[in-house]
Formats: sequence, structure tokens, C-alpha cells
Amino acid sequence: MTEAHADLSGQGQRRPDQQPRASGGGADPGQRGNKWWTLVAVCLGTFMLLLDITIVNVALPDIQLALHSSFPGLQWVVDAYALTLAAFLLTAGSLADMYGRRLLYMIGLVVFTCASVLCGFATSTLMLQLSRGLQGVGGAIMFAVSLALLADAFRGKDRGTAFGVWGLVTGLAVAIGPLLGGVLTSGLSWRWIFFVNVPIGIAAVVISVTKVAESRAPHASRPDWPGFVLFTVALSSLIYGLIESNQRSFTDGLVLGCFVAAAVLLVAFVFVERRSAHPMFDLKLFMLPTFSGGSVAAFGISASIFSMLLYMVLYLQDILGYSPLATGVRLMVISGGILATSTVAGRLSSRMPVRLLIGPGLLLIGVGLLLMRGLDAGSAWTHLIPGMIVGGVGIGLTNPPLASTAVGVVQPQQSGMASGISATFRQVGIATGIALLGTLFSKAVNDQVRARVAAVPGLSHQGPRIAAAVQSGEIGHVIGQLPQQARQAVGVITRTAFTTGLNRILLVAAIIALVSGVVSLAAIRSKDFAQQHDGR
Repeated sequence: MTEAHADLSGQGQRRPDQQPRASGGGADPGQRGNKWWTLVAVCLGTFMLLLDITIVNVALPDIQLALHSSFPGLQWVVDAYALTLAAFLLTAGSLADMYGRRLLYMIGLVVFTCASVLCGFATSTLMLQLSRGLQGVGGAIMFAVSLALLADAFRGKDRGTAFGVWGLVTGLAVAIGPLLGGVLTSGLSWRWIFFVNVPIGIAAVVISVTKVAESRAPHASRPDWPGFVLFTVALSSLIYGLIESNQRSFTDGLVLGCFVAAAVLLVAFVFVERRSAHPMFDLKLFMLPTFSGGSVAAFGISASIFSMLLYMVLYLQDILGYSPLATGVRLMVISGGILATSTVAGRLSSRMPVRLLIGPGLLLIGVGLLLMRGLDAGSAWTHLIPGMIVGGVGIGLTNPPLASTAVGVVQPQQSGMASGISATFRQVGIATGIALLGTLFSKAVNDQVRARVAAVPGLSHQGPRIAAAVQSGEIGHVIGQLPQQARQAVGVITRTAFTTGLNRILLVAAIIALVSGVVSLAAIRSKDFAQQHDGR
């Protein structure tokens, strides 16, 4: 994400090669603002909201123990954030164009900061899930507005500098999230991964009030409320069905009902968007092969390796016994690969066809995930290192060119919607990826534990309890209550079951990445850029 300056804008974003509007594009008379303080405010908010995408992962086992969360409950802690972020992103951009980008940005900051406080004081899994959803609403507003504020504040060469600084901050937030989460969780408490947002949020609000100029779009379109409702409910039904299938099955009536409802609502969404004068998703954009290929890539990278981070953290902490800090340090292997290649990829994206970066990058991610497979009860974390390095390099190659692909093939007036759709596909990928991989993981663990425990004398009736303990992070406590002669055998069984499940979802995630890479190579075309922008 180090050069994501075209990926997360609001509806009013302009490309750097456009002529700027008069100051503020509808700004309040006499209000000039300070462009460098605007950059600081935007970077603070962006750092905070992106940090919360990755920082939470290493704290999940501690949250699980503190709040007695079930495995589906843990999935919702992550998915509630991604779901509301995806659902509100485009609508927030429209509201910002109408009522003022600075105003909406401050609202997003306040909502996100207050929701972070609620997360930190959560006394139940449900309270944490709801607070995370509220965080997602605030994050969506900031996502949608941040780059529109920068585009209004900066002109000429300074604009490129501002986008470069912003891109560096986004990459840094994603890269250090696991390590910072480990430091806070091990040194203080998991609650501090949320409390740390409070001083950042307050500082960003103060700067926004005193130093940032207001701006609006001269001819803003109203939000597409019917599209928003249909998209949100359809996506929620799909995610709920996938997560519920953990406890039930894919043939359960409730699960099937959720899938049918999601399909019907998505068809209705397409119908409404085709007839809307100002659609949330302009479906005609998907007629451009490069735009569709970029959307597939955005979904694929999130549904594969980024979704796998949750389960890698559970493996490192629950099975191998590492502390949150030690886990964060080990995940820096991936971050190192990202930082090492993202800058190079950003420079290469202006000199070679982006499909030769995005496609191979996703293929490398797929290869990295395959290299992580082969785990067993006796494996050490070092088994993961080659795959983590290759996967990190793949992320670093993919993210910078992917950031600008969506807007590179559309007219300037569509760049806001195009970048918003790309960001939405990323969040949808996270939400559906975690839910799907979690379902497959749970089934593999349950089947393995129940089958193997049934063969241990005196424990044939303990299979469901032990399987549940593996997923809830309480296996150590349960094993401690077993007879001495059974503890070692059950320990091996649980490690074997967990690694079997992990191997299965690593394969699925790898397939998602590989298929996305092939589609990207086939669909993304240089001539689509050239048609819209000379010299691309």
C-alpha cells in the first residue's frame, strides 16, 4: 500500500494531471487552511485506521481468553470492522462531497476514536464486535475523504510529495501493526491496542479544526441509499452464513437461507444500480477488462494472505506458545518482504506494464502460501519463514501498482468511484476470506480431533469438548484437567488437528491468490491505460 494514493479516495478525488479547482472547490470564503498541517491530519487518521486492520490480529488469543469468545465470535471481531468499512466507503464519499470533506473527516475521526474507547472497555464479545463495527463506520468516512482533502490542499510538485508521504505512512501502518500490537498486548494489555488511538484521534481532530480548509464538490450527487442498503444486507447475509456454517453445516437451513438471501439481494442490487441515475457502483466500469482485473486482484490479495494472518497468529500463540510480542516479531518477516520490494515496485510501475507486477506478485503470494504448507505436530515456526518471505515480496510487488490501476483506466470524473470500488473489494476480500477459511479450518479441526480422541482409552466422549477448546484457545486449560497418562497423547492430537486445518486453508488461500494472479495477467492491459491517458 506504499503508493496507494489512488486507491482510497473519496468521490471528489482528482488525478494529479487535472487542473485544480479554485481553492477548496466550494470552500468557505476566506478559509485557506495550511496544506502541510492538512497532510499531518490526514496521515494521522490514515495511520490509525490502517493500523487497526493488522494490530488486532496478534491480540486475538488474549481477547479470546479475556472475553471467553467462541471461534465464530473471534472471526466477527475482525469481520465487523471490514464489513462496515466496505459498506460505508462509497456512501461516505458522496456525503463528504455534499456537506464538506473536512466536516465528514472530523466526524469520522470522532466516531473512530470514540469507538476505540468502547472497544478498550469491552466487557463481552458482543460489545467488542459492535464497537468494531462502529470503528469501521468511522474508518470508512476517513478512507473516503482523506485523499480528496490532500487533492484540494496541494498543487503541482507538492501534490506528488504529499501523496508520497501519505503512501509511506500507509505502508508503515500495515507493516508495523503486528509488532506494535505485540508490544502493547505483552507490555500492557490487549485493551491498549484500542486506547492507543485516543491521543492520535484527538490530535488529528484539533489539527483538522484549526488548520484544515473546508471543501465541497460543486455538483455533488446524492448518496445511493437503495444501493447502500442492498449491498450492506447482501454482504452481511453472506458473511453471517459462512461464519454460522462453522457451528452448523453448509446444508443447514439457516446457512442456506443466508446464502439465498445474499444471492437475491445482490441480483436486486445489480438491477437497482443499472437503473440509478447516480449509482454507488457504476457497473459499466466492469466492462473494462483492466478495471475488472484490478478488482479481482484487490479481492484476491485480501482473501488470501491477509485473511491467513488471523490463523497464523492463532498457530503461533495457541499451538507454539509464543507471546503476542514474540508473535509480532515473527510476523515482521512478512513485513520485511513488503517494505523491501514495495518501493522498487512503485518505481517500476511507471516503466513497465503493471500487469507484469500485479500478476506475478499474486502468483508469488500463492507460491509463498504453498511453501508454508507441510506443517505437522512437530513443526517449528521456522518452517514458515521461506513462505513468509516469498509472500511478503509478492505483497510488495502487487500493492503499489494495484493502487493506481482502478483509476488509471477511467475518466477523471470517475476516479473517486473507481478508487472507492477498489478499496471496497479489498475489504470484502478480508471479510469473506476470513469467514470462508474459518469454516474450512473449523471442519478440519473438528473432524481430526473427534476421530483421534475416540481412539484414546477413556476419552471417547471428550472429542467435542477438546475440539471446542482447540478453537477457543483454551486447550492448555482442558489438557491440564485430563488424566496424566492422556495429556501427552491429546497434546499431539490437538497440534496435529490444528496443523491439518492450517494446511488445508493455506491450500485454499494459495488457490485464491494463484487464480487472481492468472486473471490479472490476462485481464489487465496496457492499451486500456493508453486509451485514457497519453503515454501510459
